[in-house]
Amino acid sequence: MAPVDSGLTIFPAIDLKGGQVVRLAEGDMARATVYGDDPAAQARLFAEAGATHLHVVDLDGAFAGESVNGAAVEAIVAAFPGKVQVGGGIRDRAGVDRWLALGVCRVIIGTAALKDPEFVKSAARDLPGRIIVGVDARDGMVATEGWADVSDVRVEDLARRFEDAGVAALLFTDVGRDGLLKGCNVAATVALAKTVDIKVIASGGVAGIADIHALRGHVGDGIEGVITGRALYDGRLDLAEAIAAGNSPAAGGRG
Repeated sequence: MAPVDSGLTIFPAIDLKGGQVVRLAEGDMARATVYGDDPAAQARLFAEAGATHLHVVDLDGAFAGESVNGAAVEAIVAAFPGKVQVGGGIRDRAGVDRWLALGVCRVIIGTAALKDPEFVKSAARDLPGRIIVGVDARDGMVATEGWADVSDVRVEDLARRFEDAGVAALLFTDVGRDGLLKGCNVAATVALAKTVDIKVIASGGVAGIADIHALRGHVGDGIEGVITGRALYDGRLDLAEAIAAGNSPAAGGRG
């Protein structure tokens, strides 16, 4: 049965490093651009532009293997009236429960999905609709530990392991494009969505409105939404325009 077309959800991104709003190039902590020191204020700006969903990454946590920017996330949740999803350093059930207790709607588990899949499956069963599996790819292979390591597991193989686990979505990031404004890897994202019976969120490389339109045409293939960060902060993408494009009737269908 074809999924109901409810539009393409736009997830503005707030990446946290030392309590500041930053963006990395290709996941490299040494190549961070600071965009602000008030994450809650940034969340309010996104809400004022019409955002109903927010994507937050605890970058320090991703590399440390435990939550680090808790206070900043708590401030974001308090400031943003919509739904907030958080990833970065979530390696165990206590980490999941801690974020959910702060009011986070969904949590993204990346490295642990590869290294401890039973924990992820158990959490997804216990918390339906709350667990997203982060599938980070470099040249088609799964990257872990804040993208510092590349495994020998193919992206599609990791995704299939969670097909019957009840995860809410897969978050697919092309690490080689992230933060570089090269354009979203639409082909790889759609190919993954067609491979598994789980909704897929696109991430990495969004350069402008053309990427939104391209992904909008594939909602029927299982694309739930798209995360965008640097393009918004650099003014290459207008958030209100992106949200309108995501909600517009799809041009074209399955392809």
